[in-house]
Amino acid sequence: MDQAPGSPQEPQGASGLPGCYRHPDRETGISCTRCERPICPECMISASVGFQCPECVRTGSGTGHAPTATQPRTVAGGAVTADPRLVTKILVGLNLALFLVQLAVGDRFTDRFDLLGRAFVPEFGTVEGVAEGQWYRLVTAMFLHSSYMHIAFNMLSLWWIGGPLEAALGRVRYFALYLVSGLAGSALTYLLEEPFRPSVGASGAIFGLFGATAILMRRLNYDMRPVIALLAINMVITFWWPNIAWQAHVGGLVGGVIVGYAMVHAPRERRNLIQYGSCALVVVAAVVMVLVRTAELT
Repeated sequence: MDQAPGSPQEPQGASGLPGCYRHPDRETGISCTRCERPICPECMISASVGFQCPECVRTGSGTGHAPTATQPRTVAGGAVTADPRLVTKILVGLNLALFLVQLAVGDRFTDRFDLLGRAFVPEFGTVEGVAEGQWYRLVTAMFLHSSYMHIAFNMLSLWWIGGPLEAALGRVRYFALYLVSGLAGSALTYLLEEPFRPSVGASGAIFGLFGATAILMRRLNYDMRPVIALLAINMVITFWWPNIAWQAHVGGLVGGVIVGYAMVHAPRERRNLIQYGSCALVVVAAVVMVLVRTAELT
């Protein structure tokens, strides 16, 4: 039930911050610049000054425009949708479906699409790898996994981090962030890993989401200690646990931080240019790494 601005019934969290008027369980320090009701990232819609709530945008209150002239937008300028987790659901479903294919078909399928620099594969009787022109492996490896624990950990992380981030960025920007971060992780792995050692996993893309989440939380003045602690734990595991491609994690994290910063800090008048320009910049860096490594291996 909606409450009037400044009503004493507005929910207060343990930290003293009010709860979003649409989602009372979510504490927030941001208020609508028109009605002054507290709003969470999912409800924030960028305005010329600050943020507005969906109701103020929908009614066009105080804007001088018809209600249809201003469409609801996320904090990054994306379209507000009825299902803010749709892309995350599709990504989780795609990863799970391909893992089932891996189990059903076996190594022949995995060996065809994993990230491999350059090596002779006895199963095919040929030299395979990115250096042999199989650039698709840089992308397909992002959707394959090596074990039940591997995919379970990655999909839980994707669901936990991806959903709120998708709601804050919008579907297109979120999907671009995911792919670019994953590509950056694959490119760094190809550049630094032994060419005969295959690699699979969505970890590069997921670490990119971690990085972008940290940027978003700082932008909204949220308590960053939980995400920093979680990221630190994951980095310790990255370098301590055997057989983990740390290059994918580091590459994805760096790519995610760069793109995430552009997504949430780009000025409104040049938003698309800066946001998608940052994606292009990371892709160009990934291509350069791939070209350099390919020249070394061929």
